[in-house]
Amino acid sequence: MEPAVSLRGLTRDFADLRAVDNLSFDVAHGELFGIIGPDGAGKTTTLRMLAGVLRPSSGDATLAGVSVARDPEGVKRHIAYMSQRFGLYTDLTVGENLEFYADLYQVPRSERPARLDRLYAFSGLGPFQDRRAGQLSGGMKQKLGLSCALIHEPEVMLLDEPTFGVDPISRRDLWLIVHEMVARGVTVIVSTAYLDEAERCDRVVVLHLGRAVALDTPDALQQRLREKVLAVRTDRPRESRDRLRGHPAVRQAVLFGEILHVTLREGVQDWPAVRADLQAAGVEVLGEGTVEASLEDVFIDLTRRPEVEGE
Repeated sequence: MEPAVSLRGLTRDFADLRAVDNLSFDVAHGELFGIIGPDGAGKTTTLRMLAGVLRPSSGDATLAGVSVARDPEGVKRHIAYMSQRFGLYTDLTVGENLEFYADLYQVPRSERPARLDRLYAFSGLGPFQDRRAGQLSGGMKQKLGLSCALIHEPEVMLLDEPTFGVDPISRRDLWLIVHEMVARGVTVIVSTAYLDEAERCDRVVVLHLGRAVALDTPDALQQRLREKVLAVRTDRPRESRDRLRGHPAVRQAVLFGEILHVTLREGVQDWPAVRADLQAAGVEVLGEGTVEASLEDVFIDLTRRPEVEGE
């Protein structure tokens, strides 16, 4: 079977800036595919090109067999694209927004009641049909935006950081909606700044400075960080982090709350000497132990390597 989405050398330049650099990968039908990367990595630009909103400078991508370079308008019939600022009409009610998008996507009148009932059911917006969109909470606005984008039952859904800035309960609800879409066979490509969310994806691509630096399942990416990660607790965590980052045996040191995740260049056998140097500087080590690498550890490792940074 042909992939639902296929990128081949997809590239976008803005004047002297290459925002997306030669991306090539496939996304299978019914796959939940994540795009992760720091700010400026090219996530939004990639999604805008896939949505037919922004023309590639070179390369191409096909969605449902339609080329974004040759037929961007044709692509739009097969997809739904929810940008970070989805175009809800705040003076219209929830129900009126959904009807407007049904008109926009030319959903047949005979099919609307069943679709609306389903959207109200899994979004939880049924009791708020008559409330103006401008009076909804941030999480409810996102759920309404998602429902509006789904009204025409697209083959491919493109979501640009759909849970950014919403409360934890709304984040959970939005992901339940996404998983239901995937269960129904919709292909979903989602960019996210939350790496715990990226772990929900079937596969993820890690972008850095517009380039793909890794593409695999979350589990496989975590296994690629060969060194065990040390979880270290000290009496001065921020000072400890700064000292460890300057230590020649330390590859990376990152704070997670008050706990340091430390990766050593040659492996954990070097930790006793590093710990002795910390203690000699007056830092008290209160606890330590190896932990499995999280996706965040892997992400930091991938985007801070000298070969990635070009150093």
